[in-house]
Amino acid sequence: MSSDMTYSLDTIRQRVRDGLLEAATHVEDALVDTLERALATERHESLALSSASGIPGGQERDRLDASIQALEMILENIKISHATRLPLCQDTGMVVGWIAVGPECQLSMHAIENAVNAGISEAVLLGYFRNSIVDDPLFNRINTNTNLPAVLHWTTSPTGGLSIALMLKGFGSENCGGVAMLSPTAGEDGVVGAIASIVRKAGGKPCPPIILGIGLGGTMEQAAWLSKKALYRPVGQPHPQAPYAQLERKILSRVQEERIGAGGFGGTVTALAVAVEHFPTHIAGLPVAVSISCWADRKALLQFGGACAI
Repeated sequence: MSSDMTYSLDTIRQRVRDGLLEAATHVEDALVDTLERALATERHESLALSSASGIPGGQERDRLDASIQALEMILENIKISHATRLPLCQDTGMVVGWIAVGPECQLSMHAIENAVNAGISEAVLLGYFRNSIVDDPLFNRINTNTNLPAVLHWTTSPTGGLSIALMLKGFGSENCGGVAMLSPTAGEDGVVGAIASIVRKAGGKPCPPIILGIGLGGTMEQAAWLSKKALYRPVGQPHPQAPYAQLERKILSRVQEERIGAGGFGGTVTALAVAVEHFPTHIAGLPVAVSISCWADRKALLQFGGACAI
């Protein structure tokens, strides 16, 4: 996260541009550490399997070795992208932004939006982003050739100035999200099972190992909104409320049991992290939404002025 006391629209444009250029070629250190731990886990599992069986090959060992190779290539890809400043992935995604406005901010939403879009346009050109956005979802599907419009969500903050969180959301993983409208009696096990079912259906399509954003409560669209917001949390940072932190651990453990593994090859590490956000809901419902990020979890958080929560 970077901070700036300046509220100039030109500064917003520049920092959005620079933030997206950085996000396209770098992932947070915590994610790299988690990937390295996943690689160590798979290597340990492979060695233990060989020692136990005395056989160098076998189907299970082959799956683990394929997952090891996938993780090694992911980590090498990250190093190359850092060194060359070329995008981590050919799908530079759709820009998803969360903009929080606090009482210190004196700029209009319209002016902020224009500055954000200008910064996105510059990043697309300078960063060799693939043009991936079409102007109509169903009929003409003509490429806008700008990667605009972005998907921007607005919220308010009781303190601070302006916060802009940005995500480059690839659609290999975006296509694999889902919503389950559960009965209130489903309980914790029902929530965990519904999430595992969505991950199982996704299989190797979202380029695992994945990061899961989970939204609970509200209405159908609020749960989906929360699930995307959850992906902005730093990788591995637990929920501040103990029951939800425990739920995150339970979901992560259950998802690993699916044995989808890195690249979908069947290793032991399917997900790297789980983040849950929640909201009050109706007495008759329990909405559950899942947003999936591939291992290339690309995001930036820009802070202008005092603390302003997204």
